[in-house]
Amino acid sequence: MLEMRPNCECCDRDLPPSDTAALICSFECTFCASCGEDRLGGRCPNCGGNLVARPTRADHFLEKSPASTMRILKPEGCTASFG
Repeated sequence: MLEMRPNCECCDRDLPPSDTAALICSFECTFCASCGEDRLGGRCPNCGGNLVARPTRADHFLEKSPASTMRILKPEGCTASFG
């Protein structure tokens, strides 16, 4: 099951479980569409994998399977380079 992380790792924008502007990689690193596309060129800065639209979670499933509340933020900022 996806963690459904609550924020963009680059800019800390809130990304609730129903947000269709959230992007993830295969490791569930999470970014807003603006950072993921404009700053990162569609690539995860952590693993180099491609970023895809994160599925949304229907509200009626959130009680049993809540989204994560742990915020992850890169204090040094995000760059498109992988390494």
